[in-house]
Amino acid sequence: MVEVSIDSVRVSLMSQHRVVVLKEVDGDRYLPIWIGPFEADAITIELQGVEVARPLTHDLLKSIVTLLGAEVVRVVINDLNNDTFYARIVLDVDGELTEVDSRPSDAIALAVRCSAPVLVADHVMARAGIVPEEDVRQEAERKTEAKSEDDLGAFSDFLEGLDLEGLGD
Repeated sequence: MVEVSIDSVRVSLMSQHRVVVLKEVDGDRYLPIWIGPFEADAITIELQGVEVARPLTHDLLKSIVTLLGAEVVRVVINDLNNDTFYARIVLDVDGELTEVDSRPSDAIALAVRCSAPVLVADHVMARAGIVPEEDVRQEAERKTEAKSEDDLGAFSDFLEGLDLEGLGD
């Protein structure tokens, strides 16, 4: 198993599809998984610590798991078949481990709420993981450093591309 962290949740500007990008904790591989907009929002809202007026579906699921005395131990992205990823939510229920089938996006949204680790099966990472070329990796690291400095996030590329010359004329 390979432990991963959530590197980013991205939106395709051409199609409005979302992708969650997972990064190998002790390596250089990334695993992009296309997800739905609601799940992308649920993951992003939790990662950014945004308060919501009413519980989202994944907040409700966390509450139910907790009220039943269970604990989310980990989430495992365990298979890839016909370009579809599969996941399992591993729960500790009264000292016994129980696995529940899940879409990866829902499992990840629950994992971030429960501070549970996300793991990827070795064969899934070997098949779908990617290692960016060195110049792409260095650019990503530079952008991460710049983001932490000015916290412009997704808008930095947009702002850098603006042509403001002659705007006040």
